[in-house]
Amino acid sequence: MSWRKSLKGRISLNEPLSKHTAFKIGGPAEFFIEPEGPGDIKTLLRISKKKRLPFFIIGAGSNLLVSDKGIKGMVVRLSAPYFRKLSRENESVYAASGIMLNKLLAFAKERGLSGAEFLAGIPGTVGGALAMNAGVTRPAARSIGDLVKEVKVMDREGNIKALKKKDIKFGYRESSLSEYLILSSVLILKKQDKRKIEEKMRSYLERRKSTQELMKPSAGCIFKNPRSGSAGRLIDLCGMKGKRAGGAQVSRKHANFILNSGRAKAKDVLKLMDSIIEKVEAEFNIHLEPEIKIWR
Repeated sequence: MSWRKSLKGRISLNEPLSKHTAFKIGGPAEFFIEPEGPGDIKTLLRISKKKRLPFFIIGAGSNLLVSDKGIKGMVVRLSAPYFRKLSRENESVYAASGIMLNKLLAFAKERGLSGAEFLAGIPGTVGGALAMNAGVTRPAARSIGDLVKEVKVMDREGNIKALKKKDIKFGYRESSLSEYLILSSVLILKKQDKRKIEEKMRSYLERRKSTQELMKPSAGCIFKNPRSGSAGRLIDLCGMKGKRAGGAQVSRKHANFILNSGRAKAKDVLKLMDSIIEKVEAEFNIHLEPEIKIWR
């Protein structure tokens, strides 16, 4: 444990990850670390390699299911002030990876910068959103990758590089950025009247409230939409709404949401996921792929 002295950030031992995930599910992290800056991250990567400690990055934990047994190794959250910087230059916004999306949207709205309103109501960080190319499919498909000018990243060897948009592959709920540690980004927005920006944000929020289950802990959409249509619709047609496994339940409002309806365990969620995958495959010959990340 002598390596802890070489870090400037905060370290907690056996930190319950249920406190750091939107699902409110997850056992303890052996080492829960909040590095002060890139120097700390480089040190952690070196120690992780030397000590053979698994290395995980967590943002807002909004798209994550963590094992009930917890996680061996390092769980790193980029929440220090260095990773929460926001600034503007003309119509571009510099957003560090630890900034919550709602903070980014409020910052942009106050400066009359439009283009990111579709992210309203998505409970994640900029880094997490970039890694999974977060966005919406309705009323028109939009994703955060559409806004990117540049992303500063660190590879697993501790090297920092700035990637232009052309250097990054963005796909449906995935991007090539997931192989890096995302440090910051530059997003291109456009000038617009504040009232119109607020109206757009309100519209997206109202749509989420009317179509999604937001009252109980969840990780948002559990499965990616297949090419043939909506995962939620397929799950609904299989009669899975309201189905339970322990404390986990398929939402009656949005079939692609699994809710923590009370003391749910990761094993309960996984059991429901397996059941959904089997039923959809048997009924429609379509294999659903998880949209959430699963740490076992």
